[in-house]
Amino acid sequence: MNVSFNKREPVYVQVVRHFKEQIATGNFEPGQEIPSRRELANQLKINPNTAQRAYKEMEVEGLIYTEGNNPSRITKDEKIIGTVREELIIQAVDSFIASIRPIDVPVEELVSLIKRKYTESGN
Repeated sequence: MNVSFNKREPVYVQVVRHFKEQIATGNFEPGQEIPSRRELANQLKINPNTAQRAYKEMEVEGLIYTEGNNPSRITKDEKIIGTVREELIIQAVDSFIASIRPIDVPVEELVSLIKRKYTESGN
């Protein structure tokens, strides 16, 4: 697992975002076992308390679950997975809109350009 951390946000928030991205893209399958908190801390070279905080946050959000003494797993709840995917898309769209708004491009032109570029990037 490889995560590049920035200094603008707390590390645990960045770990949660990484997991969300992996879930949304299907790199983490529903029900997939994930590393223990200590293993994650070692893999990412972060403090074990930070890994614990990230896992706690993901459990609260329903992204992962832990049953008894078994390893933690990615949620199987399709609604949560869909919500995570939508959340990431909305964040990307919001960022795009904020960067394009000063140019004052008509929406129709924007949509046309997006469709063309999206199609081209798929080839």
